[in-house]
Amino acid sequence: MTRRRLRPEELDLWNQVARTADPLARRNAPSPVKPPTKADPSPPPGPPAPDPVPPFRIGARTGPEQSQTWHPPEPTHQRLRRDPVHMDARTFARMKRGKLSPDARIDLHGMTLEQAHPALIRFVLNAVSHGHRMVLVITGKGSGDDPYDPAPRRRGVLRAQVPHWLRMPPVGQAILQITPAHQKHGGDGAYYVYLRRRR
Repeated sequence: MTRRRLRPEELDLWNQVARTADPLARRNAPSPVKPPTKADPSPPPGPPAPDPVPPFRIGARTGPEQSQTWHPPEPTHQRLRRDPVHMDARTFARMKRGKLSPDARIDLHGMTLEQAHPALIRFVLNAVSHGHRMVLVITGKGSGDDPYDPAPRRRGVLRAQVPHWLRMPPVGQAILQITPAHQKHGGDGAYYVYLRRRR
């Protein structure tokens, strides 16, 4: 961009305006800063400096103090094995060894969650009304992981969900104990459900 030269009358007008103007440098100049005297207190200490990050190269091994082990959550059937015993200990031991025969059984294997939930509730309520003490709920173990499956899928959904359903109303108050079944009754793919005695 080229500058245009002012004509003489424009230059005269500019000079008149410039004489009446107050320079900004003088008007907005900051007040002079006094040098700090020896009596001034020292500035407050800042936050402590963070620990320096040790150098790391791609492919290098971390030390034992830096390694963190991730433990997957415990499956439901394993957690149930550690539940406290709420029933007679001798009867519980016989039940765990498969010495008791179920009074009734239901097979939920192959059902969807929407089909299995009402079927399970209906089965337990019928068992209570008939005075049964121990029933067997078969869920199946769930299919194993497919190494060629492009999308991760949750396996054994019924096996994980059934114990939660059995602890909730309307059947939770009628149940004394839930534990994985003995191998001859389905093992980890089934649950013994011990019902309270009717009063």
